Amino acid sequence: MSTRTTPFIEKEFYHIYNRGNSKQVIYKDDKDYKRFVGLLYACNSIKKLHVADIGIRKNFFDLEREECLVAIGAYVLMPNHFHILLTPLVEGGVSLFMQKVSTAYSMYFNKKYARTGGLFEGKFKSRHAGEDRYLKYLFSYIHLNPIKMIDPSWKEFGIRDKKATLEYLNKYEYSSYMDFVGMDRKEKKILDTSLFPDYFPSVRTFEAEILSWFNLNT
Repeated sequence: MSTRTTPFIEKEFYHIYNRGNSKQVIYKDDKDYKRFVGLLYACNSIKKLHVADIGIRKNFFDLEREECLVAIGAYVLMPNHFHILLTPLVEGGVSLFMQKVSTAYSMYFNKKYARTGGLFEGKFKSRHAGEDRYLKYLFSYIHLNPIKMIDPSWKEFGIRDKKATLEYLNKYEYSSYMDFVGMDRKEKKILDTSLFPDYFPSVRTFEAEILSWFNLNT
């Protein structure tokens, strides 16, 4: 197994991402998406996660956690990949968190679909968000990802139907977008944005940032 040459540093920010092996779909239905989302909460703890805790459990958000491994600022799940923006809270926290999530989800997925072998395309990838401009950009990049599913060429030609696109984002459950626009749901427990720069002090400022991307190429 390859080892990571650059350590993750506390109080620094990282864009974490990975996709299915050979670009295969890793979320086939609503239950798969919700299982991974739940694991983002359940696995974020120094407490060991037992198989009994993840086997038939439907609500991960009632699990008692101990000290968190990372603080998650934003995330999105797409059919064959995911993106997570985070910062480590303990030494080795990022790698341990991702190992727990990837292992738990792969076990679930392989059992459900009677498959064997690696689900993900090797070890997760990471990029250091060391510049303020890039870090702020990631909040938009991550939350705008789902648009590709309804308008694949929006970045090149602009958004054709802005109202429909905004409605789509507001209903897309498998990202932290709903939490940033103030919707009350249990999944907001996944996030801890207190350690991130306060780019969006209100829902209105976040929405304005998102809408600014809608005007590309128009």
